[in-house]
Amino acid sequence: MKLETSKGYKQVIKWLKSNRKKPFKFQTDAWQYYAEGYSGLVNAPTGFGKTFSIFLAAVIDELNTRAGLEKRQAKKKAMVKRTSGLKLMWITPLRSLAKDLARAMREVCMELELDWHIGVRNGDTPQNEKLKQKKAMPEVLIITPESIHLLLAQKNTHSYFDQLQCIVADEWHELLGSKRGVMTELGISRIKGLLKERHPERLLRIWGISATIGNMEQAMEVLVPYPDVPKTIVKADLEKKIDIRSILPDHIDLLPWAGHLGHKLAEKLLPVIYKSKTTLIFTNTRGQAELWYQTLLALDENLAGLLAIHHGSIDYELRNWIEDALHSGSLKAVISTSSLDLGVDFKPVDTVVQIGSPKGVARFLQRAGRSGHSPYETSTIYFLPTHALELVEAAAIKEAAKTQDIESREPVVMAFDTLIQYLVTLAVGDGFDEARLFFEVKETYAFSELLPQEWSWIMQFITTGGDSLTAYNEFSKVSLVDGLWKVESRQTAMRHRLHIGTIVSDPMLKVKFITGGYIGMIEESFIARMKPGSSFTLAGRVLEFIMVKEMTVVVRKSKVKRAITPSWMGGRISLTANLGAILRKKYNETLYKTHQDIELDFIFPLFQKQEKVSHVPRDDEFLIELIATKDGHHLFAYPFEGRQVHEIMAALIAYRLGKTTPISFSIAMNDYGFELLSEQPIPLEENDIKNLFSPKNLAEDIVASINATEMARRKFRDIACISGLVFQGFPGKYIANKHLQSSAALFFNVFSDYDHHNLLLRQAYDEAFYQQIEEPRLAAALQRIQNSKLIVTKPESYTPLCFPIKVDSLRDSMSSEELSQRIQRMTTETEKKNKKRHEH
Repeated sequence: MKLETSKGYKQVIKWLKSNRKKPFKFQTDAWQYYAEGYSGLVNAPTGFGKTFSIFLAAVIDELNTRAGLEKRQAKKKAMVKRTSGLKLMWITPLRSLAKDLARAMREVCMELELDWHIGVRNGDTPQNEKLKQKKAMPEVLIITPESIHLLLAQKNTHSYFDQLQCIVADEWHELLGSKRGVMTELGISRIKGLLKERHPERLLRIWGISATIGNMEQAMEVLVPYPDVPKTIVKADLEKKIDIRSILPDHIDLLPWAGHLGHKLAEKLLPVIYKSKTTLIFTNTRGQAELWYQTLLALDENLAGLLAIHHGSIDYELRNWIEDALHSGSLKAVISTSSLDLGVDFKPVDTVVQIGSPKGVARFLQRAGRSGHSPYETSTIYFLPTHALELVEAAAIKEAAKTQDIESREPVVMAFDTLIQYLVTLAVGDGFDEARLFFEVKETYAFSELLPQEWSWIMQFITTGGDSLTAYNEFSKVSLVDGLWKVESRQTAMRHRLHIGTIVSDPMLKVKFITGGYIGMIEESFIARMKPGSSFTLAGRVLEFIMVKEMTVVVRKSKVKRAITPSWMGGRISLTANLGAILRKKYNETLYKTHQDIELDFIFPLFQKQEKVSHVPRDDEFLIELIATKDGHHLFAYPFEGRQVHEIMAALIAYRLGKTTPISFSIAMNDYGFELLSEQPIPLEENDIKNLFSPKNLAEDIVASINATEMARRKFRDIACISGLVFQGFPGKYIANKHLQSSAALFFNVFSDYDHHNLLLRQAYDEAFYQQIEEPRLAAALQRIQNSKLIVTKPESYTPLCFPIKVDSLRDSMSSEELSQRIQRMTTETEKKNKKRHEH
């Protein structure tokens, strides 16, 4: 049918006109495809109304259905009953996104006089609200992947989805590259299967929404892998204007070569905050956010009450208050981590600041889109470098943004731990038919390669514990009851429901004032190092640690002005391959002035310095610096492939060097390169360097050079928790991290010794190799080095390029005060040596 002639379409267009709005072509295209029963993926820049491309499609569909019912009623002159229940399920990766979406959707329904209820179901939803939903599902349910699986673990699940017309995965790129994406795939496949059983005539629509992603076709294939479903990509032919500005110091020497968090430029940030309505300041880590909050308040006391801090470890009520204050425009600035990265539409926000490199183009563009959120407004984002070389990253990001060179997200496949958890989830709920479910699971992208013998192993594992755990009753979780596989033990079911999900982190403890009132969450491993009376910062407050009582950290306000900042897990993001490639290109442009970037002009003196004392590598060159200092003999290499690749590459080169001469190294790395440091001279012939960096025998040498078993063992802890091998404890009585680790290690050893074909063991090695070691990217980097011209220099002291790597190696062993003194000393010594050299 031609949608434009329908009653629902006309009603929506009329409502838009009354608000002086007009739909974009990509939105009307999406509405038409939706009306024709298509599934697919909508891709449009931030701020152009991607949400409405599908939400209004569902609304139009509902309005048309109602118009049809009214016609039938008029003909029959009798009531035709309209069905209520869940029509639209909206999956979102972030809790902060849910609240914002619900608010926008309620407004639309109210103005269109549509009596839909909009519900939210996630970890923040109160229990009484969840009970209400179970009795009568809202027409629209905004939900996280974990909460879908919790629904599937209930009895009579099918009744929840009886009226379901469409499932939407919002910010799909954010879920795609993780096990939460696999949970989403499995959840959708089950709901689709349930509907097929009960309503074979109904076609369930599945739509994804994504702003920034490189592998669009694959992203759609992962979300909608079903051959019987018509699908399409709706791409907006629109460009979001982004104004990227760098905050520069008055002089290059004021910007340190390394080792600082950008605080030297904090003064320059104040005018930006004051001239904007509201500013969102993004940092890469929670610890950095806490430090910046303290720095800005110390600089300007007038910001008290106008400055807030937002990250995942801050208490839910406080986060809520901050989000409301952002909407009302009562805050001048909010310092945030990725907790406010995605689609949240805060109208007053007109400026975004990124502190330090975001390490990826997609992440930067996503954050830029938080400002100037409506169409045709320009998104303004300031880049505040934490050290001099990050200015090159700023120039690289500008270029990537211009050419839309955006990273791909690799989908996770064959995550057996997630599949095992899912099967037990279904067995806790209504149970499952094995043959039917195997077909369903095989249809998903994540498990399309699943073999019948692997499925048999998984079934044996959840029913008996597999070959090595048969003797222990607690691993016989699932049994056959009336032709369906079910969990009969109430205790097993309760324990399983408590830990549905794939985000396994260090157990988090609640932080609470002794006088009452929660502040947020902190990781157990951080608090384990604290002594009573010592202070730390959280949610922008300086707190004095009193004790841990019943898994709660009890604190009082501290009298000290400064304190240590918690470092949460996952603190360091690695440079993406895309950005690494553009960065190498920018290094040439800086020295040869073949560019239009003010950042590169600004950093030019530093590059002249680097060229004088060593060399600036072109993008077809590979630079190695050999330096002898009183610390020992250093080898610095610069592949520009990101911290993670460099960590493995450094271990690999150290191993290969040690094969010819017994020599031990300490290793340091950053996103630009790595350092090998030895007490004795490094036996390195220029002719051998290419062999050292060869991709030949890579897999064998990696296994020999790093403790692959130890890496797999570390990965196995999470796998053991997700698959339910290890119970993580009850709320408020979580099992200590070290006990989890030792329980997981015990299983790892048992499987290694007695169960070589264990799929969870295989998964641990696969994850270590492909996610942590990034073996394919490492091989590509070594191949590129083979085709590059080798440059070896022997500077007399640290160079501007190697200095940040050196500083990074000191960071973990020193307090921030000692570190800044040491950096100062190293800088002075380096300058002195260089000066002497030029005088000679």
